[in-house]
Amino acid sequence: MKTATIIVLSDDERKTLTTWSRGRSTPARLVLRAKIVLAAADGKTNEAIAAELHTSKPTVGRWRKRFAAGRTAGIEKDAPRPGRTPAITAETVTRIVRKTTQEKPETATHWSTRSMAKAVGVSKATVQRIWAAHGLKPHLTRTFKLSNDPHFEEKLVDVVGLYLDPPEHALVLCADEKTSIQALDRTQQGLPIHRGRPGTMTHDYKRNGTTTLFAAIEMTEGRLIGRCMSKHRHQEWIKFLKQIDAETPAELDLHLIVDNYATHKHPKVQSWLKRHKRFHIHFTPTSSPWLNLIERWFREITDNRIRRGTFRSVGQLIQAIMDYIKQHNQSPKPFVWTAKAEEILAKVRRARNVLDKLQSV
Repeated sequence: MKTATIIVLSDDERKTLTTWSRGRSTPARLVLRAKIVLAAADGKTNEAIAAELHTSKPTVGRWRKRFAAGRTAGIEKDAPRPGRTPAITAETVTRIVRKTTQEKPETATHWSTRSMAKAVGVSKATVQRIWAAHGLKPHLTRTFKLSNDPHFEEKLVDVVGLYLDPPEHALVLCADEKTSIQALDRTQQGLPIHRGRPGTMTHDYKRNGTTTLFAAIEMTEGRLIGRCMSKHRHQEWIKFLKQIDAETPAELDLHLIVDNYATHKHPKVQSWLKRHKRFHIHFTPTSSPWLNLIERWFREITDNRIRRGTFRSVGQLIQAIMDYIKQHNQSPKPFVWTAKAEEILAKVRRARNVLDKLQSV
């Protein structure tokens, strides 16, 4: 005749099991196991425990034995189960991952689930699961550009230094032009947004001319200085510099962060700057528009006012832009730069090392 395993608890074990059996956030399966062991320690039979806890006698016997063998750790975690043999072998998974990351199909630039499934001899759903498990997304790509400016580090440190530690008795402004802004009018009236349906607009449009927005954002308060002009030559840039000169306190120096556009370096611009000593120009490295925060504001006005706008004339477009700037200046908010120059340079070095390795293969 089989006899149940005798359970004797230490004070610590009884305290732990009692906590588990009463815990509101304890998993229900662990609550049951703790109650089984506590009842067994009180000398109750498996049959009595099963009836009391509304479970089966084999369940009571199983957890009594597991506690006797592994104590609290024996009932806290489930024993591993063998499970069924996977239909897709590890070799197949490795092959799919390798082909995805190191090969290309003969007639396409990247793999699709169907083309990969056909090449390997598995189902489309299998490819989807393997890609998802390994974080592979062949249909996506990201653009990048590493600056080849020989003075990249010097310029980066200069600009980031202005962001993180601006000079006293001076204003730091990020300035640039947003060129060729089109006054687009849709060929047909779009439908407004409706419940269950987004707003609509025709894919084609009528061009009504272009304008160029000259803008500068002051880094401390976020105030905008802006002006639209039909061209973006050095003459227009000088006009904009004069506007900045007129709309900022005369007693403060002005540190302008600009890109390497030829207009900004024109001899006549240089001559004008020599006559206006409070202007100090800081050039960003080539191919580094992300370093000029006015580009961040250009994205805002594009997303919020220009891209989905309808303009029947250039004048209407200019009015919309100036109204947006006016509204921004009523409650300006600055962009806060937090990345340190050392952190950026470390990322650039890592990217260059990866590129060098790929080019050497």
